[in-house]
Amino acid sequence: MKAEPIAVLHAITDPTSIVLVRGQLAWLRSNGFEPSLLCSPGHNLDRIAAEENIPVFPIPMSREISPFSDLHSFISICSLLRRVRPLICNTGTPKAGLLVGLAAWLTRVPCRIYTLRGLRLETAAGFKRALLTVTEKISCFTAHRVICVSPSLRERAIRLKLVPPHKAALLGAGSSNGVDSLRFALTPQKVALAADLRANLGIPPDRLVIGFAGRLTRDKGIAELVAAFRCVHEILPETVLLLVGDYEAGDPIPTEIQNTIESNPAIYRAPFNSQVDYYYALMDLFALPTHREGFPNTVLEAQATGLPVITTTATGAIDSIEDGVTGLLVPAGDVRTLTEAIVSLLSDPIRMQSMGSLGRDRVLRNFKNEIIWEALVSLYRTMLHERGYPCPSPATTEEMKRWVQAR
Repeated sequence: MKAEPIAVLHAITDPTSIVLVRGQLAWLRSNGFEPSLLCSPGHNLDRIAAEENIPVFPIPMSREISPFSDLHSFISICSLLRRVRPLICNTGTPKAGLLVGLAAWLTRVPCRIYTLRGLRLETAAGFKRALLTVTEKISCFTAHRVICVSPSLRERAIRLKLVPPHKAALLGAGSSNGVDSLRFALTPQKVALAADLRANLGIPPDRLVIGFAGRLTRDKGIAELVAAFRCVHEILPETVLLLVGDYEAGDPIPTEIQNTIESNPAIYRAPFNSQVDYYYALMDLFALPTHREGFPNTVLEAQATGLPVITTTATGAIDSIEDGVTGLLVPAGDVRTLTEAIVSLLSDPIRMQSMGSLGRDRVLRNFKNEIIWEALVSLYRTMLHERGYPCPSPATTEEMKRWVQAR
């Protein structure tokens, strides 16, 4: 007799973060689970529901602290959990981790998981840091397991006493969702479309492109990247900087840096969009001089495209490349070392090509979607077994082949 599907509720705060679970929920369904998604309302929800073939529960959740709004959201979440009665609840992103985690603890959801995707407190100070520390401790306390998305994040969370070692889990080598290796493969068709995109942006064909994709914020090191690029451009005038992303009021970059981005003819900016893979295809080098991360998905995506990467020794980022092999690590906030690293790679095309090739091999070996998803399924089965609940039957090899081919 076939076992009943196991109800699993995943929760994230904002629809823009849906990319963090893209493909994962459909994989769970193919493995005998019955996944659903709790998220703030937004235009992406209908699309994700159709793509993943899952029910979606829209409940407003403010990203920032808002006591009245948070209380209203918390009451609605408790009501939903009592109605849906999931066996597993997996929360991710800070506000969902706090509100949904507390609600799951209060309503006694049997298997509670918090996916820790980074620590905002690392770059905060004073009262804000203290408040963020308390909220992270609450989110970790309400969970039976805390999935840390990178080895260094796990070490950091344990060292800060946010989570005890026995609760802190890691999916494979890290990441919470992995990378779609087929989407980011550098095919001839993609190269041709990227050339058209390059022309539309107005980037001359003979220019070397230093690329960045993500939020244009202080924590991402945008100020340092722009400052380093100005030095690089003096040494290598044939370089341009391409920033794919949007400004954010919550962690703004200095006004003078934003003015430089908008006025410097060698700096190009495009809004972040769902076709970021085409932007990677026109880059020669990817740079993420971040101050804090959980595990930077953009670095994995860039490596999956075959790009060498320069990033920092910050938490999370330090795990995303193999220093000296698939890219270079520099100290966060160090403009001079960042400049030297960029110049050294752009001046050595053979080394860049080798790093890019080895980086893609590393992603395929450790971070493909299916590797991370299977580790998540294994964790769910372990938790269900520990609590005496039946586990759904694993998908057969033929079923999984059909699932992969249908993507």
